[in-house]
Formats: sequence, structure tokens, C-alpha cells
Amino acid sequence: MNRSTLASYAANDETSIGRRFSEPRPAYRGEFQRDRDRIVHSTAFRRLVYKTQVFVNHEGDLYRTRLTHSLEVAQIARTVARALSLNEDLVEAISLAHDLGHTPFGHAGQDALNACMREHDGFEHNLQSLRVVDELEERYAAFSGLNLTFETREGILKHCSAQNARRLGEVASRFINRTQPSLEAQIANLADEIAYNNHDVDDGLRAGLIDLAQLETIPFFADRAAEVRAEYPECRDLPLTREIIRAMIDRLVTDLIQTSQARIEQADPASIDDVRGQKRQLIALSDELADGQAALKRFLRESLYTHPHVQKMTRQAHQTITDLFAAFGENFDEMPPEHAARAQLAMDEAGRSAAMRTIADYIAGMTDRFALQQHARIAGGDSEDPRLLD
Repeated sequence: MNRSTLASYAANDETSIGRRFSEPRPAYRGEFQRDRDRIVHSTAFRRLVYKTQVFVNHEGDLYRTRLTHSLEVAQIARTVARALSLNEDLVEAISLAHDLGHTPFGHAGQDALNACMREHDGFEHNLQSLRVVDELEERYAAFSGLNLTFETREGILKHCSAQNARRLGEVASRFINRTQPSLEAQIANLADEIAYNNHDVDDGLRAGLIDLAQLETIPFFADRAAEVRAEYPECRDLPLTREIIRAMIDRLVTDLIQTSQARIEQADPASIDDVRGQKRQLIALSDELADGQAALKRFLRESLYTHPHVQKMTRQAHQTITDLFAAFGENFDEMPPEHAARAQLAMDEAGRSAAMRTIADYIAGMTDRFALQQHARIAGGDSEDPRLLD
């Protein structure tokens, strides 16, 4: 991107903290562009097209997947970064990578795998995303992982316990030192929240699991709905809901830009180091809009994520992940040879917890469809039927 347009406190690839393994600078790209390109070409990124957001892939072609969600996060994040004269390449790289470690079946899959790994330090998709880009991707002869810049890796790691932070070192030091990440990392985090709340509403309406009357009990949604109805009084339900969601996203993004600009001006940082030293994050929604987002999130938790249809998928996901983990843990050879060998090597060198971590890596990397096929295989069912649990 044009570095002359960057604010003095923006992340700048020319002054990046750098990569874990030294590489020559790219000739025609910035460092963060290179990160983005490596993420887009990764195996983990391609798999996101078959990983659940709310609805399992075979339920319909028009529902969000982890891939389309990541693209939508990047779209919002780049808009905010450009308006604030921050680094668009970096926010795009973080946005596209933030879900690379997500399990099949969305949060249900994560919860199940975390339960399986309870005696082996647990499982958390945010940490797994960093593990994917640092270790698990195999594309380069000189190093494991994608060897991304510190700034992209920092943005991927949105939250972290003190115990894990000590293990991860510099990239997680802010969780111990109580410092802040770059403004670009802060943008990607909030863009993620805006995208998944509003697009889950869209998918829930499309599926018929929630309706406009329920949503209009939320003042933030009701206000946008009234505005849209006043402008388009004859509009049919489907385009009406799309206009309302578009209005909500526009209102949130506008507020995010304006509130963040005011906080930046008040803090008056001169450099990214000044940003890191702030007592609070500078990228934020106003209190009013943050409350609106929180109300929408509560509604989704109470009315969509706990809907019997979604809960049925949740139970199926737990059973699938639990059964796969048990089968692979009992017999490594139930996995492909390279994964079985990796688990055995980990067992020999570091014990059972290390071996279980390699099994978690394998399961987390699965798509919904592949996980269902593997579950059918170990259960002696039809491995070609992705609806085996319906």
C-alpha cells in the first residue's frame, strides 16, 4: 500500500519486528502483502470453505462458511483501516488468518475438542490458528509454517492465558505486560464481531429459525428496521431484511470509525510503540453501539444458537469429534500414515499429551464433510454420505 498515506502510529512493514526465520525482503510487495498471499495459498485457508459458521455445509449452499466469514471480516476491516489511515494489508492478513485453526462444526466442534483435550492443556481455536501458521502448514523447504511477520501473528492471537503466554514468548508478551496490540489487530478483532453477529442474523432468518418480530424486540435492530421501512414501505421481506442488516453494519462501521478517531486524537500517539503503551484499546465502538452489539449477541445465543435445529447439530458435532478422538487415541493407525507417524514420534519423545496434541491438530484441520466421512468409516457406516448423522 502507499506508505505515505499511513499515520505515524500505523504498523509499517518497513519497521516490522520481523519474522521468526530471516528471509530476503520481497521485491514488489510489502511484508504484510506477503503474509496475506501466504495465508490465501495455505491449505488451512482453502479448507475454510467446508467449515461451519452456524449451519453445516450440506444444509445449503447460501449459508456462511468460515471462508466467506473471513472474507467479510477482511472487507469491514479494510474499510475501517483506510478511513483511519492505518495499514490495510495488515488488517487483511489478520482477518483472513484469524479462523485458520477453527475445528469442523464451528464452536460446537471447538467445545468438543477442548473437552477431549482437557487433560492435555485443552484446545482453543485462537491458539490453534497461531499454531497453524507457525508450525503446521508445510509449504516451504526452509521452515515449518508460513513464517509470518510478528504483527500478523500478534493480530491472530486475540486472547491468551498467562500460562500459554509464557510458553509462546514475545508474540504473547502483551498478555503478561498488559500492553496493547497494534491498531490494525484491534480493528480485525472488532470487524470479526460485527461480521459474525450480523451475518448470523442473516443466516438465521434465511433458515427460518428466527424472524423479524423476534429481532425487533432489540432496540438497535428495531431502530434500523424502522428506518428501512420508512424509506422502502413497499419492500418485500427478503430484500427488507437485507436492507436492515446492511443498515446495521453501516451504522456499526461508521460508529467504529468515528469513535476510534476520537479516541486516537485524545491519546495522540506518535508511534506504534505509543499505541502499545496505552492503558486501553483505542479502536472501539461507542457505549451505545457496544450495548447494541451485546444485545444482538445475547439474542443470537438465546434464540438461534440454542434453537433445537442448531442444538441437534451441536450434539452430532460433539459425538463425531469425541468418537474420532477416542478412536485415534486408541489406535494411531486409524489416521493416515503421516499423522500416525507424527503421533507416535510425539509419544516417544514427549509422552501421551504430546501425541494427543497431534491428534487434535489432525481433527481440527478436518472439514465438516471429511469429519463426518471419517466418523462413518470408524463406525462401519457409509463413508460417502455426509448426512450420516441426520
